[in-house]
Amino acid sequence: MKSPGWLLALIALVPAGPAGLRAQEETAVPSRVVAAGLFKNGLAAIRREVKLPGPGTYLVDDMPEPVHGTWWVESDVALETRTTAREVEEPLTAGWGVDFQKTLSGRRVTVHFRDGQIPPATGTVEALEEPKSGGAWSRAYDRPVYDWRYLPGAHASPSAPASNLLILRTETGRVFVDSAMVAYLRAEGPDEKVKVRRRKLVLLLTAPPQAKPATVTLTYLAKGIAWAPSYRVDISDPREISLSQSAVIKNELCDLADAEIHLITGFPNIQFANVVSPLSPRTGWAEFFQQLSTRFEAGHPSTRNVVAQQLVRDNERGPGGFDLSATPSGEGVDIHYQPVGRRTLKEGDALSFVVASGKAPYERIVEWIVADTRDAWGRPSQEEPQSNDAWDAVRFRNPLGFPMTTGAAAIVSGGRFSGQTLSLFVNAGEETTLRVTKALSVRTRSHEKEEEGGRQDAWIGGWQFRRVSVQGQVTVNNHRKEEIRLVVRRRFSGELVSAEGDPAKSLREEGVYSVNPRRELTWNLALKPGEEKTLAYRYTVLVRH
Repeated sequence: MKSPGWLLALIALVPAGPAGLRAQEETAVPSRVVAAGLFKNGLAAIRREVKLPGPGTYLVDDMPEPVHGTWWVESDVALETRTTAREVEEPLTAGWGVDFQKTLSGRRVTVHFRDGQIPPATGTVEALEEPKSGGAWSRAYDRPVYDWRYLPGAHASPSAPASNLLILRTETGRVFVDSAMVAYLRAEGPDEKVKVRRRKLVLLLTAPPQAKPATVTLTYLAKGIAWAPSYRVDISDPREISLSQSAVIKNELCDLADAEIHLITGFPNIQFANVVSPLSPRTGWAEFFQQLSTRFEAGHPSTRNVVAQQLVRDNERGPGGFDLSATPSGEGVDIHYQPVGRRTLKEGDALSFVVASGKAPYERIVEWIVADTRDAWGRPSQEEPQSNDAWDAVRFRNPLGFPMTTGAAAIVSGGRFSGQTLSLFVNAGEETTLRVTKALSVRTRSHEKEEEGGRQDAWIGGWQFRRVSVQGQVTVNNHRKEEIRLVVRRRFSGELVSAEGDPAKSLREEGVYSVNPRRELTWNLALKPGEEKTLAYRYTVLVRH
């Protein structure tokens, strides 16, 4: 019977045999990371270059694991990219997890057994087919099943054995040897290098026949390299502060040679930070979909961890509110790339260096924040009370030409350590306050009581409340031999009636959905040595029955 014409044409187009799977000879080409923008959460924006001499198929022996949706290939020629597994040559090494079936595949060996009653076995190690990659959907259980060798992190031991049997092909048939029974094994032939079949991650770039020499740029987000900021605040000079920002870069991604490095400050929206692109051979569809579902599952711990790993808070400000006199940091989105030059870092290296320094006038103050003790319903809060201690602090404007990012700040004076605190995001020229140490010689006391006969019933949204009038006092005493500048912040819930000392009055954002507005009174005081001041205030608050 004659075959249809279309079937003959199809057969003619399909290469015959395994060698036909490669229409063109693959040429290995080097790739180099030319630039890396480092976030503080373990992610980095990588730019890698590959130079192609012309048409053909080129192999890049360093396949990254990009974050989903961030992989882009840019070139003057139309390219096709593909990931696959390849047989590689590497030295025969002994150690934990050596798979003799794969390592000695095709070699003639003689096996000697622990049991002296069993004669040695000589034969050729059988070449076994590589199992298909994991991540396929299990039809029997309708759930994903994975081959552990292809999960993220499994490449740490790529040669771990998949079976405890060593299969030999002898003149009389196949011999199945229990690896635990092997006393020693002798392999014939050269020992310098052997071909090992394993899941080697490679990237193939195919340029069309008419392609000219071109530079291919690969851009993507990947995990493995990040930076951690810290600040040194020197207050040895009583009038001028010296501020230095340093950075620690830890490289766990790949070798970097003369790569341009940028330190990124900001809070980027990376929705798929924990989702690996299906382009990676270690990510099957089942795992990919599982990562997606985990990412968008409301309230899941992993979703919260993504936020925690940012190591930078939302646009949170200190008690002083916003400073609109700060130097504008630029146009466009609020993300800053700070260049730190070209760096060479081997995988596993860590580097510490000073990024920038500056000086600015500053003021030493004592800051005392008296926390609100009521919940959203006006009732006394059951939460653990916050510390109401007074703190020595320094107040200054960011003298660097770029924003200060969230990080640890150490305060020193005269070469001696004074304290460490957390510095939040501060724009260039914006004012910030850093706590140094508790002001133990400044005594503080706060007190509130309900006024008698001041209760009134009220109904709001179907709930019954009582309106209570509250009297409060804050008392401070300076036990130092010098005058101090004291900032007192009293936070409360309700409506202010009166306050002594003409404090600044402000609404706090966290009370926007509460029955009672959340308020703050701020006094700026100058206290002479031994001086004591008491300031009274009154307010009303709705307390739910």
